Amino acid sequence: MNQTILVTGGAGFIGCNFVRDCLRNEVGSVVNLDKLTYAGNLANLADLADDPRHVFVRGDVCDSALVDSLLRKHRPDAVVHFAAESHVDRSIHGPENFIQTNVVGTFRLLESVRGYWSALPAAQRSRFRFLHVSTDEVYGSLAPDDPAFTEATPYAPSSPYSASKAASDHLVRAYQHTYGLPVLTTNCSNNYGPHQFPEKLIPLMVLNALDAMPLPVYGDGRQVRDWLYVGDHCEAIRRVLAGGRIGETYNIGGGAERANIEVVRTICGLLDELRPRPSKYASLIAFVEDRPGHDRRYAMDASKIERELGWRPHETFESGLRKTVAWYAANPDWARSVTSGEYRSWVERNYAARGSA
Repeated sequence: MNQTILVTGGAGFIGCNFVRDCLRNEVGSVVNLDKLTYAGNLANLADLADDPRHVFVRGDVCDSALVDSLLRKHRPDAVVHFAAESHVDRSIHGPENFIQTNVVGTFRLLESVRGYWSALPAAQRSRFRFLHVSTDEVYGSLAPDDPAFTEATPYAPSSPYSASKAASDHLVRAYQHTYGLPVLTTNCSNNYGPHQFPEKLIPLMVLNALDAMPLPVYGDGRQVRDWLYVGDHCEAIRRVLAGGRIGETYNIGGGAERANIEVVRTICGLLDELRPRPSKYASLIAFVEDRPGHDRRYAMDASKIERELGWRPHETFESGLRKTVAWYAANPDWARSVTSGEYRSWVERNYAARGSA
């Protein structure tokens, strides 16, 4: 396969891993468009600096003129759309950025891609795909005994973040139904792995623990998530891009439901083994006031992508978490490069201001 893929948000966590995955599997070349906000960082792409198959462009998906020029210049065979504001807590403190990037940005990208795709020669137009990467959070929250989300589960977003992603999902489907744009949508569960910005649970806990700082756990810590190793997610996206049915949605899950407190305690146990200290890391756990509207449980039924495309995760939660903790412990320079003063101010604002639970 020798494709050219335009990836949006390819300097962020999942995006940079996907870019690396494509190049490692010789999919072709990647044009990587990223705005480089706080969570997008060129340090995530340092190992690709001399790879001629990777072209990085700093820019915003809301900049239609820039996107149009990239489409004309590079003539991609596919667009994979990761670019999004993605942290629930940040969406609670400042929802407007989420509407601008996730809704307006997706709309403007779709308009640019529609114009480009419509003008392609027939053979290239028939091969072209637009893959939109979304989240399980659009489905809302599950009770402890509810069945897992399927692709037919009604949308019930409950945070500004998930509502903005739900809106973008609807726009993508509308462009397929109305204009015939060949779209695919994936909804994934909680990702973890190397290069994840440390506002998210797993890297936050690892890095705080290594610095002997408190490990803030919301509420009672019993919120349940389905955890998916980022490498498995990237492979699933490639499978959907290569063989997914136009207009379809594919849920991608790790089959690894864990309560947050269980995740934190497992991290502490791994660090006790990898970086032992006089006292156990679990002594740093600090329960804090829960965030508003905190969804209780997510779980994904990924049987459709397994049935249709033969994908299933390679990593168990235990094997993937061990790799992840070891990576953060071995890469302190990366962590220091991305945890700027702005990030530390954010942590102070979001966690330190919360009373103990």
